Amino acid sequence: MNPPTLLRRGFALWSLVTRALDMAQPLAALAARIYLAQVFFLSGLTKVRDWDTTLLLFTEEYHVPLLSPELAAVSGTAGELVLPVLLLLGLAGRFSALGLSVVNVAAVLSLAEIAPAALQQHITWGVLLAALALYGVGKWSVDALWIGPRLNRSAAPGMALN
Repeated sequence: MNPPTLLRRGFALWSLVTRALDMAQPLAALAARIYLAQVFFLSGLTKVRDWDTTLLLFTEEYHVPLLSPELAAVSGTAGELVLPVLLLLGLAGRFSALGLSVVNVAAVLSLAEIAPAALQQHITWGVLLAALALYGVGKWSVDALWIGPRLNRSAAPGMALN
């Protein structure tokens, strides 16, 4: 018994949409990486440009749990400068996404008060970072194009690493 013609056409159309979305995944992952890398890297540059103010902010306003203000400033700034570059390249991409997630959460937790619009930005960044950590940084990355194939060639038979 054949399904009705309308149902077959609908399924064929949905298959086309699904294939188009699948083909767009590398571009979407790259766009997310570019956006997030810019946001976090520029924040790190701002901290470096006026280090005295950065230290003052981490002492007076940002209260990072478990870290001294100096250590929080150095580690947060280093994370904002190094991890975005790795994420942009897609080098240790999931590690970079997870690391920036820690920076993002620490930024929200360290503020006694955060404006709703700023909180919404952090949520958006967190969702994008979670997607990259969960699904990977895409086919257009150093991990996928260069490192993965080399690791898979050196892995034991039947032990692919991707």
